[in-house]
Amino acid sequence: MWGLVPLFWPLLKPAGSVEILAHRMVWSLGIVLIALLFVRRWAWAGELIRSPRKLALITVAAAVITVNWGVYIWAVNSGQVVEASLGYFINPLVTIAMGVLLLKERLRPAQWTAVGIGFAAVLVLAVGYGQPPWISLTLAFSFATYGLVKKKLNLGGLESLAAETAVQFLPALAYLLWLGSRGEAAFGAHGGGHAALLAATGIVTALPLVCFGAAAIRVPLSTLGLLQYLAPVFQFLLGIWYFHEAMPPERWAGFALVWLALVTLTWDALRTARRNRAEAVRLAAAQAKAPAQGAPSAASPEPAV
Repeated sequence: MWGLVPLFWPLLKPAGSVEILAHRMVWSLGIVLIALLFVRRWAWAGELIRSPRKLALITVAAAVITVNWGVYIWAVNSGQVVEASLGYFINPLVTIAMGVLLLKERLRPAQWTAVGIGFAAVLVLAVGYGQPPWISLTLAFSFATYGLVKKKLNLGGLESLAAETAVQFLPALAYLLWLGSRGEAAFGAHGGGHAALLAATGIVTALPLVCFGAAAIRVPLSTLGLLQYLAPVFQFLLGIWYFHEAMPPERWAGFALVWLALVTLTWDALRTARRNRAEAVRLAAAQAKAPAQGAPSAASPEPAV
């Protein structure tokens, strides 16, 4: 679903990107509240309200994801789907870099190699564009920051989205009412079908996230990580084959370097996961063998407790 979202935003024209973003915020809150009523999960709200630290983190998360959503909608509707997809290809590399710089995490050599290749890719693309790929970098850094804040927040996906859209709701609603007072709102001005599509932004936002949360508890993390590459792959293919965006040689070179970095990163992650599983099996076997070796024979007395 995330990979096919670029097909949806152009349907909302002639609404502008900011108006689409505001509708996304307003309708997302409604959809998420309905979902919470269905699952009856409200205990988190009281704990959140009583924690100024968590409220501050929710506010930061809401601000960062607002930037991400807004830039992405604008990029798609201005014919820059390929560059938008690049942002989500770069995102894992930015996340790793943030882990080193902000969380003092230690990288394995293959991870350092991937980050270095990713940096080289950005330089190649910057030379090709004549400027840094600002759309890609903004999407990558905003989403990586969002992930970092969510890690510190430690709140479920549905609950977190409810809190974030609650922060976004009043400013977004105020903007839509202001547009309406000026007679510039697209909602309702282009028929019921267009209005329904604007309202559907809530479903388009919430449904993939709910499915992702459901998958996260059913699918191994390594598999889930690999599956997340499908979204930018679909976006990239849509940009080339459906929207017919240009791909000059320097852009292909930059993308090739990014893909090489991701292959390196994925290979290292799979190798590490396999090694950790083998080590866990070895330790379990050793622990199972130790009591058997130290167990008393039938003729010997029981050991004292």
